[in-house]
Amino acid sequence: MTDVILASGSASRRALLAGAGVTATSIKPKVDEDAAKAGMRAEGLSVRDQAMQLAELKAVKVSRSTPGLVIGGDQMLNLDGEAFDKPVDMDAARSHLMKLSGKSHRLETAIVVAENGMPIWRHLARPKLTVRVLSDEFIDDYLSTCGDALLSTVGAYQLEGRGAQIFTEIEGDYFSILGLPLLPLLDYLRVRGVLLS
Repeated sequence: MTDVILASGSASRRALLAGAGVTATSIKPKVDEDAAKAGMRAEGLSVRDQAMQLAELKAVKVSRSTPGLVIGGDQMLNLDGEAFDKPVDMDAARSHLMKLSGKSHRLETAIVVAENGMPIWRHLARPKLTVRVLSDEFIDDYLSTCGDALLSTVGAYQLEGRGAQIFTEIEGDYFSILGLPLLPLLDYLRVRGVLLS
């Protein structure tokens, strides 16, 4: 059977695969994401294209030295064309939530599968999330209650926890919001014979 490799250190993506019954080895790619993003932004790439290129960069990097199907993923928050990166500290998390308050945004959730150092399959999910108007009191309470865990997410929220209180409407699948378009990926793994059809 073909090995499945997750080119990521993301605990969330690893848990989603494991929960779906996919055994994957996790290898964190040695990619300077900040430098890659800076270059793409200098070129004027859209947020969607940035996410897709980063996912491909990770998958291909690991695939060059590791046999099997290598899954690379990336997720970027897109607020009217502005890309949000993970907040560096709680002040940045507060700023994220204040900017998102009362607005809709998309999560550009990209996934690329590479084999023998070449990308062979890709998918982009674009769930849309609408944030209610958040009071300063709510933001303060949310940040103090959830703490540093919020710094690992692009929007400074975790939908699977108290973050559900932030939204009025969500369009798109739950797995893609958590960072992995799981259903199309499972379909591809069935096509490749990794999973039973």
